[in-house]
Amino acid sequence: MLVNQLAVFLENRKGRLKELAGVLAKEKIDLLTLSIADTEDFGIVRFITTDNDRALSALRNAGFTVTESDLIGIEIGDVPGALSNVLKVLADGDIGIEYLYSYARTEEQKAIILFKVKEVGKALDVLSRADVRVLDRTLE
Repeated sequence: MLVNQLAVFLENRKGRLKELAGVLAKEKIDLLTLSIADTEDFGIVRFITTDNDRALSALRNAGFTVTESDLIGIEIGDVPGALSNVLKVLADGDIGIEYLYSYARTEEQKAIILFKVKEVGKALDVLSRADVRVLDRTLE
């Protein structure tokens, strides 16, 4: 299964990220993950919430440019070398990664890795054959 992600394109100006967070707060939607990539003029805020459908609607209604994409989410041990092992599996399967980000579940000593690839089916097959735990649509 794939994990749904939202991405918002923001101008690089003071307070714009606060405005985005304010829309989510007003709707009582919690951020589960957040990643920001920026250039001099704009940024891409990628995130997953507790309710992406409502977040998408609320942000669009507030005038934000929002896109959706599906990522592969995996759970690995939060130990040295775990990510390297998965990246080796993907590299050996000739899978290129467009981007990734992660977060740790410290209570469970697990890490969640979310990544975007072009060849989703092939990547899922490679990960499955390597007994990597692939997440369903939710992160909770």
